[in-house]
Amino acid sequence: MNYAMLRHLNKIVPEQNALSDPKNHLASGPDSHEINLSALWLQIVQESKVCCDPLLANMMDTCIHDHADFGVALANIIGRKLGDCSIPAHALTRLVRTAYKHNPSLVSIAAADLIAVMLRDAACSNLVTPFLFFKGFHSIQAYRVAHVLWNENRQFLALHLQSRISEKFGVDIHPAAHIGQRVMIDHATAIVIGETAVLEDDVSMLQEVTLGGTGKVEGDRHPKVRRGVLIGAGAKILGNVEIGEGAKVGAGSIVLESIPPYTTVVGNPARRIGIRHHDMPAFTMDQSLPPIDYII
Repeated sequence: MNYAMLRHLNKIVPEQNALSDPKNHLASGPDSHEINLSALWLQIVQESKVCCDPLLANMMDTCIHDHADFGVALANIIGRKLGDCSIPAHALTRLVRTAYKHNPSLVSIAAADLIAVMLRDAACSNLVTPFLFFKGFHSIQAYRVAHVLWNENRQFLALHLQSRISEKFGVDIHPAAHIGQRVMIDHATAIVIGETAVLEDDVSMLQEVTLGGTGKVEGDRHPKVRRGVLIGAGAKILGNVEIGEGAKVGAGSIVLESIPPYTTVVGNPARRIGIRHHDMPAFTMDQSLPPIDYII
């Protein structure tokens, strides 16, 4: 996707935080309400027409070409992937479409998430790929519907969705957790996010991350992850700790204490290394570490 198309997808493109790659002029991300959903859907449709494999023709029609807009198509994908003999696909699709009708911001936030994936994932150069195939994107959007149901006192239905998300995608997000927008979960296998966890906007994480508790403690017991944090593969963050804005958690780290903003930690138990940085690692997805012999 070129920079001109990104401008069409977003009414406002923040220049002050632009990175060197024109693709990343949205890396700091405008608010979801600024996304041009019609332009985004048109781009997805155009990208899907590049595929000429006859075995995928029916899937492209079912998932994209048969639908008038982004929200309807996304509801269809969620319903189709999570439907089972308990609640069939058509009923789940209708449930998701109803949630979108009464909470239209969910559609805009989903679009913001999709653009974030395209901008941050080095293996993804378009929008149609994560829209169709990335379970990290699908699991977050399904969680958002479960979160609405949870807040509407439909807890058992929300828990059913949580269970189906876990079974189908290998991602276990409690429906009471709070997750902001422009969030990316790369690969997304074996992700666990607990009931009282908070992920603010612009967070990125990789596979096998746990945001969990430390035992049978009740009440507010899960991590609070602030804006722009990058969490490496296999990291475990446990307890009611705060991961400060712009922090970076190295792969495989075990975090049991709060982390200051713009700080890198690594190891078991996690320890601070290097000097404070000034960027948002969630945008760059830079998982390199400063020299580990320099420990704060």
